[in-house]
Amino acid sequence: MRILLAIIALVSVATAQAQINVEIVLDQETYLANEPLIAKVRISNASGQTIPMGKGPDWLTFGFEGRDNLIVTQKGPVPVDGEFKSESSTTVIKPVNLEPYFNLSQAGRYSVTATVNIPAWGQSFTSRPKNFNITKGTRLWETNFGVPTTQTNAVPEIRKYVLQQGNHIHDIRLYLRLMDAGGGLTFKVLTLGQMLSFSRPEPQLDKESNLHVLFQTSARGFTYLVVTPDGDFKIRRIYDYTDSRPILRADETGNIGVSGGIRRVTATDLPKPPQFDDFPKNEKSATP
Repeated sequence: MRILLAIIALVSVATAQAQINVEIVLDQETYLANEPLIAKVRISNASGQTIPMGKGPDWLTFGFEGRDNLIVTQKGPVPVDGEFKSESSTTVIKPVNLEPYFNLSQAGRYSVTATVNIPAWGQSFTSRPKNFNITKGTRLWETNFGVPTTQTNAVPEIRKYVLQQGNHIHDIRLYLRLMDAGGGLTFKVLTLGQMLSFSRPEPQLDKESNLHVLFQTSARGFTYLVVTPDGDFKIRRIYDYTDSRPILRADETGNIGVSGGIRRVTATDLPKPPQFDDFPKNEKSATP
């Protein structure tokens, strides 16, 4: 009798797991400390019925484990609220940036799981652990700057731009870390793009404290970016090496731009060129 009950219990668990499948997808395996960590939670419904989801803060929860005694503490509730319906035989994707809500500042190896709770069934469904690395990166350049203000005689707020190199499995990427003047608080970490190993980024500040950066991304390709003191991208352009190499140069009025090379207009440019239209997105998202 006990054997029969055990078999029934195992079959019930297997059936339940077959109804709802939860998977975490990460875009990369290595992240810089404080870099946005976007977890795409894929929820596949094979239950034969439409399931209401997204109600309350506990319908979707996350768990972390760190190797070598690394401890991950939660800094605040993850904002996952937003009701939606998961129809049978469909998969919905819930993207969540986990970095602001968990302490992942220490370099090391981690794993994360996602759990979907369905109160009507009294059941929970947990994904397999997804492994990833946190790295400190290599500092290439840094400078303090004053944040522009319209107030007269106001004491300026001082911040810091830091260019960092992050080594990934298949490429090297350039990052910008925006910090307070003392370097103890990180406001934002931006991925500037893939960079050649021998590339030496050219950074310059303009009179409005915008950071201009030019760096080499391929044998003949260069990326030019302008980032505001609040960490927002203002300009993104691609230049190609022709008879001359692209370089940053300031004119007699102090305006900074690219001299040399030739601009290659792309769909990723900022501001976006008018000849490139947005394409419709076919991916269904759980974000309301």
